[in-house]
Amino acid sequence: MRRKFPALLIYLCIGVMMPFATPANAASSIAAADWQAYKARFVDTSGRVIDDANGNISHSEGQGYGLLLAYLAGQPSDFDLIWSFTRTELMLRDDGLAVWKWDPATKPHVTDANNATDGDLLIAYALAQAAIAWSRQDLAKAAAGIADAVGKKTIEENQDRKLLMPAVTGFHEGDRPDAPVVNLSYWVFEAFSVLTKIAPETDWQRISDDGMALVAAGRLGPRKMPPDWLSLMARPKPAKGFPAEFGYNAVRIPLYLLRAGNRDPEMLNSFREGMMAADGSVELTDIATGEVRHTLSDPGYRIIPALISCVLDGTKLPENLRSFAPTLYYPSTLHLLGLSFANSEHPECME
Repeated sequence: MRRKFPALLIYLCIGVMMPFATPANAASSIAAADWQAYKARFVDTSGRVIDDANGNISHSEGQGYGLLLAYLAGQPSDFDLIWSFTRTELMLRDDGLAVWKWDPATKPHVTDANNATDGDLLIAYALAQAAIAWSRQDLAKAAAGIADAVGKKTIEENQDRKLLMPAVTGFHEGDRPDAPVVNLSYWVFEAFSVLTKIAPETDWQRISDDGMALVAAGRLGPRKMPPDWLSLMARPKPAKGFPAEFGYNAVRIPLYLLRAGNRDPEMLNSFREGMMAADGSVELTDIATGEVRHTLSDPGYRIIPALISCVLDGTKLPENLRSFAPTLYYPSTLHLLGLSFANSEHPECME
């Protein structure tokens, strides 16, 4: 068994392997004005990130995104504000993970104490990035604790695969007849190289590799697109009880692939062809038939296939995607993550 790293050694090692956003470029990858617009719209004075399309609730995913965006914008004070709310209001479980749902309209505010593993990953990853950028041993220690808990509580071995389960409960054998059920958009691929350094008892490379294999195997139907929720009971298929569609969750998978450095032309082009309408908007589609169920025209969605075109073909981003104006929490978050990637990795597509 590998030994746990002391907090100081964790801090020193985090910088060894960074994804695209290194401390040197973090402060410039999101413009200050863009972050301030996002913060004014979605972050309240307590550090709570508000999902305004979902009853104004907060959740671990949103807090993780808020931390990551504050880091990428080079805003330590805003980062600390968001982390303060996250730590005091969501880090309430006894296993080191965050509760996923916090509702301002109820008392108590926590209305579902289960975790959401993507939120835990985003929080740990953002803390780890900020720890090295700002020389913060306290953040390094917190990142290591959450990452270690993710590895111990949410990883399942199945058919020689390491699965990142969506939550501690609800998706395993005994919970559902079609278990195990996973959500491929919960694999935050860019985070795994950092987590390898701060929580080495978990085989994050194996989790990343098996996740990539599942993304390939989970592209189903005439459009070859993954459903939001995927059953792995036998062969991959849409999970029961969820819409069998390429939906609001899965739309972020290609963005995560790009941000993690994936440049596989076959996979990326498959996503582009499967999701992009002729006018550049994004289509959410039925897995079995390929028929369009929803069309998304928000810049935060349209930037995803546009970034694929940038990476594969050198196509410049349309001018109306290069500037940011907040709309709703989720597409606005994706938009800033996309702009951060373009600014850091492909500035030629922003000219």
